[in-house]
Amino acid sequence: MSCETDMAVKVNHVGKTYQLYHTPKDRIKQMLLPRLQRRLGREARQYYTQHHALRDVSFSLQKGETLGVIGRNGAGKSTLLQIISGTLQPTSGEVIVNGRIAALLELGAGFNAEFSGRENIFLYGAILGLEGNEIEARYDEIVEFAAIGDFIEQPVKTYSSGMFVRLAFAVAACLEPDILIVDEALAVGDVKFQAKCFRRFEELISRGVTILFVTHSTEQIVRHCDRAILLHDGTVVHDGDPREVSNRYMDLMFGVEAPDLAHDTETTNGIEASNSPEAVLLGRFEERPGYNPSEYRWGDRLASIRDFHISQDGSAHTVLLESGKPVIVRAKVDFSKTVEDPIFGLAIKTPDGVMVYASNSRDQKSGPLKRLVKAGESLIIKYTFDNRLVAGDYLLSLGVARDEGGQIVPMDRRFDSIHVEVSNPDRMGGLADFELRVCLEC
Repeated sequence: MSCETDMAVKVNHVGKTYQLYHTPKDRIKQMLLPRLQRRLGREARQYYTQHHALRDVSFSLQKGETLGVIGRNGAGKSTLLQIISGTLQPTSGEVIVNGRIAALLELGAGFNAEFSGRENIFLYGAILGLEGNEIEARYDEIVEFAAIGDFIEQPVKTYSSGMFVRLAFAVAACLEPDILIVDEALAVGDVKFQAKCFRRFEELISRGVTILFVTHSTEQIVRHCDRAILLHDGTVVHDGDPREVSNRYMDLMFGVEAPDLAHDTETTNGIEASNSPEAVLLGRFEERPGYNPSEYRWGDRLASIRDFHISQDGSAHTVLLESGKPVIVRAKVDFSKTVEDPIFGLAIKTPDGVMVYASNSRDQKSGPLKRLVKAGESLIIKYTFDNRLVAGDYLLSLGVARDEGGQIVPMDRRFDSIHVEVSNPDRMGGLADFELRVCLEC
């Protein structure tokens, strides 16, 4: 137990190393021959290679905090959670835990295929640290949450895969833990059950449960977490604001380092003398009203989004939009590389990271936009969409990419780069206006 009463988990210089053998014979040799070699006064030979799943990982988690862990496959995320939950021992370092842990790692681990759902609830609950009377007190809630009906009395070997994971999730989610560890376990079952899982997750957050949450979804990291860490090759490479950590993760996913922006500061101090595209796009992106200086920009910059312009009803540039009216977004893009059929995209998010809408010139309903663009050429891109957003603040993202053998290569992506405000005098809730109509038929 930690003597720091406000600390839920403390990870001190944790490392995990595995010995990898090329053949079973090498494993036997490693067990026997080094001892013989040392007795004969020879230098002991090593018949394995070392794999460092975790390297000197340190961080702390405060009580009531929700910490997201993100990283590529093989980064060490699941290994870290197993060590914290106590199912795996570290090679070096220590983990200090203050409170009872409930872990949603491999859903259904510990289930007996021959046991009924009822019997497995008590078995699984015991594995997760509950006493018999505690399981009994929560049994009805677990059964209701799993929603598998009379199958609760049947052997789980007769369950579908969906029923199996629903029951496993229900047992773990209906605990009252001090610390909940979740490893990619929220999106299980059908859509209705997934919604129930996320509601339960949010309930636990609101109750002040300490949560350690692993996911590949940057949206979930931004939406649910107070803080995030990025694991790469077994080490913590960033610890901080969820949005910043998510952006670093996207850098790693695309394998593109941000270029030096010191050479990307050419400006043209033009003014909007008319509403023609050429006239209104003579300025600089960063000087436009609505530009978000906290944008995240990445790509190889072989194309560059230099300026943007937003209008409604032929207006001058505006970021104060009215719901119900079409919006036109124009962007000027300069190319330093010849590209066949570049892809131009636009996305709309809420400030807390929820994706409202995203599409691009390749996937639009009217068909892909085809155009060979030569190096040194500039294009003006026109995006048009019906503004069905309800009142509120939103962030627009613009991007240009190319397709190389089926792989999308970002050239310039400006995430959350434009802040717009939508007004709507009508009373409605949510994110989008679906023009609800209500009438009496009799």
